[in-house]
Amino acid sequence: MDKKFVPLLFAGDINVYSVARAFNEAYGIKPYAYGKFTAMPCIDSKILNYTANPRADEQDTFLSLVLGFAETHKDETVLLIGCGDSYVQLISTNKGRYPQNVIAPYISADMMNELTHKEKFYDMCERIGVDYPDTFVHKKELGYDFELPFGGPFIIKPSNGVEYWRYPFASQKKVYKVDTRDKLESVLSDIYGAGYDDSVIIQNFIPGDDTYMRVLTNYSDKHGKVKMMCLGHVLLEEHTPHGIGNHAVIITEHNEEVEQQFKKLLEEMNYIGFSNFDIKYDQRDGKYKVFEINTRQGRSNYYVTGAGANVACLLVDDYVEDKDMPLHIVDNESLWMVVPKGVAFKYIKPEEYRDKMRRLIKEGKVKNPLFYERDKGFKRRLRLAKSMLGHYYKYNKYLGK
Repeated sequence: MDKKFVPLLFAGDINVYSVARAFNEAYGIKPYAYGKFTAMPCIDSKILNYTANPRADEQDTFLSLVLGFAETHKDETVLLIGCGDSYVQLISTNKGRYPQNVIAPYISADMMNELTHKEKFYDMCERIGVDYPDTFVHKKELGYDFELPFGGPFIIKPSNGVEYWRYPFASQKKVYKVDTRDKLESVLSDIYGAGYDDSVIIQNFIPGDDTYMRVLTNYSDKHGKVKMMCLGHVLLEEHTPHGIGNHAVIITEHNEEVEQQFKKLLEEMNYIGFSNFDIKYDQRDGKYKVFEINTRQGRSNYYVTGAGANVACLLVDDYVEDKDMPLHIVDNESLWMVVPKGVAFKYIKPEEYRDKMRRLIKEGKVKNPLFYERDKGFKRRLRLAKSMLGHYYKYNKYLGK
């Protein structure tokens, strides 16, 4: 490749490591990354130049880091990639402040705010015809004087996730599931009492365990055309209070009806960059219903790379090489997992999925992004071993034996 480029990533979790691994696999390079904490999986990595800065997600520090990096690499194209919501928002907000050698492959800040605000996102789904769960939008000023058009169990989550996490409290969760109106009101009291002022989404719970979940990752090029789609069938999620809903086991699958529905949604809004949708199959009416959009690749993005659609190559082909990219809808099976096999087989109950997992493992079509033959330092192996063992404890604590 004649054109020089260097990836600059922001955040410090498995999302960052997975993107860094994609770049390393495809181009043999070590991306740079800034995150707030000195923690796994990014520290002590041989494939990533990681620096911890506790203020990396603050406006002045973030911009200073980007501008300083761009100056140091002024003879290269800098691919600026956010791997967490707050960083993606910062990248988009500052798009007019970067030098010419920095590429920020994201939608405008205004569009991002519209989409990541769940209330506004559901309005858009309504207009375009994308299914979503039965929803009630609660405003703080309503108090408890409101009627719900559906019964429990209820799912409760903030409309504005970025703002929500600015106000921590003891019982804070990413998503709440409650059975009764009394418990619903208690959760609302905790959320608003902590200082959060935006709306809260209350939804009718769609029945079914983790295996009813889907994740759809897409890439739209700089012209707003969808160029890659990869649908994942989630078999197991995390169940810790802060990690609930994070994927743990995924098998890729193909569903043209679902893919075309979301392709239309993305292209009608002229979306650019990575998008990631959380979806659940509702057995009551046979529809796939979307929960939210992430305006970035998801933390489980290596399920896409592992299935043959390297996420790094999409960015490089589009913005560095300026290629005319064909549409790639991933249709081959691949197994992605970030928990030990023992945990996966214990907590994934339907035998049909266990059989499929056994077959894919036997065929060598299984990937854990954290275990990489080019990144086998001693300290890293110890930390990974400890992390894998920790999953047995966590799942036993939150899901039982």
